Amino acid sequence: MFAPDIIFAAVLNGLMTGSVYALIALGLTLVYGVLHIINFAHGATLTAAMFAVYVAHTVFKLDPYIALFIVTPLFFGLGYGVQRFIIGPASHGEDRNILLVTLGLSILIENAMLAIFRSDTRSIDVPYAFSSIDLGFTFLALPRVLAFGVALLVALLLGLLLTRTDTGKAIRAVAREKTGAALAGIDVAHIYAVTFGLGAACVAIAACLLMPTFYVTPRAGNAFVLVAFTIVVLGGMGSIPGALLGALFIGVVESLCGLFFGESLGQIGIFLIFILVLLVRPTGLFGARA
Repeated sequence: MFAPDIIFAAVLNGLMTGSVYALIALGLTLVYGVLHIINFAHGATLTAAMFAVYVAHTVFKLDPYIALFIVTPLFFGLGYGVQRFIIGPASHGEDRNILLVTLGLSILIENAMLAIFRSDTRSIDVPYAFSSIDLGFTFLALPRVLAFGVALLVALLLGLLLTRTDTGKAIRAVAREKTGAALAGIDVAHIYAVTFGLGAACVAIAACLLMPTFYVTPRAGNAFVLVAFTIVVLGGMGSIPGALLGALFIGVVESLCGLFFGESLGQIGIFLIFILVLLVRPTGLFGARA
């Protein structure tokens, strides 16, 4: 158990897992960074995206990695529409109303999934699910390696979007000062909706990467989002680099705890870190003080 090659293999597998956590956390922290609210429907959105991938595979025979190019823009559009036409009007400009609306949407989505798909555990069968890459001293599951590469690529593209495009500059302006951005001619409601759409697109990509090796139930997304909340707090609320690095770190911690304490106790280290961060540095690693 304490052999260097075994520990190194656990670290590599933790990085693979952390990359998927990063996508979920990126969507969560992006919404917080711009709208300054916690999206309680994030987990339900992930569940809906996983069921969308399941339907795409079982009904339309699409591979999850092919379905990514359909599910991602679909959920971006859904996220945009939900924020622009439901959350925005229903909130009346009050943050606490947004929290209540997203909580209500979460309950609605979960119960809709339960009504349509029942409580059965569902998964898909792909030929490469158990394929692996031999590194000599360990094996890495091929779907996890693919997920790691795609997650890093998405994080890079998201960073370029926020720093190199007019839309990204508008998002950062609204995140910094929405009143000043509105006076400069930026459509704040549109930027809010775009941000929410990007958050939904991130979890849609995560769903496509999860489904080759994971199962889905009407509440499957909640477990991942609970970890994502810890990552967002660790990295700093609203920090994109913090979410990415925090997710990779949390993935490694979970993998090592699973190695030393057993798979069932793998997440105990995550929540110990969550408590320590709240006690020692509540702003997170990259968060700014108020």
